[in-house]
Amino acid sequence: MPDMYIGVIQAGGLGTRMRELTKNNIPKPMISLNGKPMLQWQIESAVRYGVNEFVIIVGHLGEKIREYFGDGSFMGVRISYITENEPLGSAGALYYLKDRICSENFLFIFGDIMFDIDWKRMMKFHENHGGMVTVLVHPNSHPYDSDLLVLDEDSRLTEINFKGKERDHWYENCVNAGICILNRNILDGFEKPGKADFEKDVLLPEIYRKSVYGYHTTEYVKDAGTLDRFREVCTEQEKGIWQKRCLENKQKCIFIDRDGTINKFRGLISHEDEFELEEHAAEALRLIHSSGYLAIVITNQPVVARGMCGIEDVNRIHRKLQTLLGRQGAYVDDIAFCPHHPDKGYAGENPAYKISCNCRKPSTGLIDDMAEKYNIDLENSWMTGDSTVDIQTGVNAGMHTALVKTGQAGADEKYAVLPEITGEDLLDIVRQIINIDRGTIEND
Repeated sequence: MPDMYIGVIQAGGLGTRMRELTKNNIPKPMISLNGKPMLQWQIESAVRYGVNEFVIIVGHLGEKIREYFGDGSFMGVRISYITENEPLGSAGALYYLKDRICSENFLFIFGDIMFDIDWKRMMKFHENHGGMVTVLVHPNSHPYDSDLLVLDEDSRLTEINFKGKERDHWYENCVNAGICILNRNILDGFEKPGKADFEKDVLLPEIYRKSVYGYHTTEYVKDAGTLDRFREVCTEQEKGIWQKRCLENKQKCIFIDRDGTINKFRGLISHEDEFELEEHAAEALRLIHSSGYLAIVITNQPVVARGMCGIEDVNRIHRKLQTLLGRQGAYVDDIAFCPHHPDKGYAGENPAYKISCNCRKPSTGLIDDMAEKYNIDLENSWMTGDSTVDIQTGVNAGMHTALVKTGQAGADEKYAVLPEITGEDLLDIVRQIINIDRGTIEND
């Protein structure tokens, strides 16, 4: 276990978006979610990973939180409180932590975020990168009204794209989830008490110092701060999706080819203008996530090796993919692509990428990397695509296989393999997979 951590929970919000549930003098973090206050779910999640001391920042109706949790002994933890007699913003109360935090690092969690995550993975990431701040980042179903974060190749946070500002560009669905790990030295920046905004007054200065990192995860993390989203998290907790998505547990994934499966087949796509989603792709992805599967794109992009475009062009196309999906309330958990092509002799080719590799399908390098990153059970996962290359990839990785009739519909005939199932499009395939799962459960 890493260095002992203290959990700090920002529970002082007014809950103005939740008046229907808070109108009887209930502070937002105390709203009952399937029998327990939201705040209790948060504490219990951290306790499972060795966090046994908490500081709760309270404000409006904070006495209700104190009355329920007390000193924390009924949960086997120690709880103390910081009271905001007037709102100090999302970070103002951090000043009062200076004599409370004795551990090198501490968790900082916003009180309306519901989650079930493997904290030890995030702690390890934070300690390995040695930054002042590690922010949990993830894709969500509403990136258009979320603060988006830009990470470099080393997972260092370089920019915040604040919600509410016009976005006239394609963007990566990389959302600030409201969960962080902070090095206690960051408290030295609070010289006096006062109002402070976490992103503007804490994150931005540390971004300029290049000391903020983003921990990307597929785990269950959702803002429950509106009525609609609160009802969603209640339903998803009842269905067991919170627990299923925790990376402590083996994950099931539907790996998805890109061209001809998620987007319309246009041959080799080298420019964002050529990219167009398949009609039912967003609906298929929403169904994947509601069923508890991960959705990860695995794609060969030899356009880089052939000199038709560069890595950044492919990334721009993928940002368009994420933006278009987000507008329809859908997302993919990750995207992995191979830029290589082993055959030489193309006009304008890029020799740096004209190599044999283990990431080009039907090799399984990209899938193996994703399996390690997200603790994926390949035996109970699927490879879905429009070509025999995709089917052979699934076979090579020991997965189930599915062929869509969109795109090439298997007409490439490069490999003499047959899929386990065939469907009209990705949505049809996902429905079949879910029905197969239900049949397995019923038979069990």
